[in-house]
Amino acid sequence: MSEPSDAPQREAQVAAGRDPFNPEGLTWRRVSPKLAVLQLLTHGITVAALLLPAVAVPLVVGFDWLWAVPAVVALVGAVVLALIPRRVRAWGYAEEADDLVITRGIMFKTLVVVPYGRMQYVDVQAGPLERAFGLATVQLHTASPGTDAGIPGLVAAEAARLRERLASRGESRLAGL
Repeated sequence: MSEPSDAPQREAQVAAGRDPFNPEGLTWRRVSPKLAVLQLLTHGITVAALLLPAVAVPLVVGFDWLWAVPAVVALVGAVVLALIPRRVRAWGYAEEADDLVITRGIMFKTLVVVPYGRMQYVDVQAGPLERAFGLATVQLHTASPGTDAGIPGLVAAEAARLRERLASRGESRLAGL
């Protein structure tokens, strides 16, 4: 298997500090590790809810080949649960002078740069489980519906601080237009 033709070019960029998913000079802030516990809990409940009927059917029907279904459900569930802590560690954000930079993803990495002047409003959301864990999600809204700029798993106090800071920076940049 040969390397893609742009691999040497990418290696040179990384060596020069120009990794597109890790811009130089940024200090990344990570989300709370409590988010991993919350996601393990919710995904674990989902896997158990799928596994119960998958086990019940072969028991009731009695066909041995039907045991493949709960085996697949258990395998997929185990892989998803095993990846959650790493996925949570991949979430991060950095506040620059003019932009908020958000990164996420393990295999399929995403880097979102939202200029403060483009923000229309900043939302803080927390469902009942998030509140029980003391977490919240900061959601940025811009004129572009394609902008997926949310930061889940922030400690509630940090979410409130970030919301206020982003709102004030957005207003100051918007006022200059």
